[in-house]
Amino acid sequence: MKAIAINGSPRKGGNTELLLRRVLKPLEAAGWETEFVQLGGTPIRGCRACYACFKTKNSRCGQKDDSFAECMEKMVASDAIILGSPTYFSDVSSEMKALIDRAGLVAVANGGLFRRKIGAAVVAVRRGGGTHAFDTMNHMFLMCGAIVPGSIYWNLGFGLDRGEVAKDEEALRNMDDLGQTIAWLGAAIGRESKGPGRPVYAEPAP
Repeated sequence: MKAIAINGSPRKGGNTELLLRRVLKPLEAAGWETEFVQLGGTPIRGCRACYACFKTKNSRCGQKDDSFAECMEKMVASDAIILGSPTYFSDVSSEMKALIDRAGLVAVANGGLFRRKIGAAVVAVRRGGGTHAFDTMNHMFLMCGAIVPGSIYWNLGFGLDRGEVAKDEEALRNMDDLGQTIAWLGAAIGRESKGPGRPVYAEPAP
């Protein structure tokens, strides 16, 4: 099975990246193929509501020439998707918001591309607002029929300076548990799954 971790922080080697890589470790130990993707700091535009994805039905966004297409392709090919973002004014980074707006719509337009995949969100926060950023990413998963596992607490790590989140021992335990839970859930789904199935209703085209 494969898990992808997507870093919405433009700060490479920062707290969000540290948390995401911590989640991947138990998955690697369980034999999963893992991949870390640096989204933050790359060119990605927001959804422009052109609805080309509903017309072409090719699992792609109508916008070209930015970092979205490669990221979406990797998400579709993965069994588990872990999104990570720093907290900017009580929400996700602009790159992460652009990704979830476009990925969610493309997934819905193409019959539920994220349906019954495992989806998890991880947030680095200095003080407040992290829960809202956490909700923003989880809402996309829930609206797209993904399975969102819990852990020992909200998937938040506290820190401002690069690497400071490593001092948050509870957060690190939480990330370890999250990775272990995703591995367990993936194994359970693999034993029982008969395919993703279809949504119980068809999302109306615009």
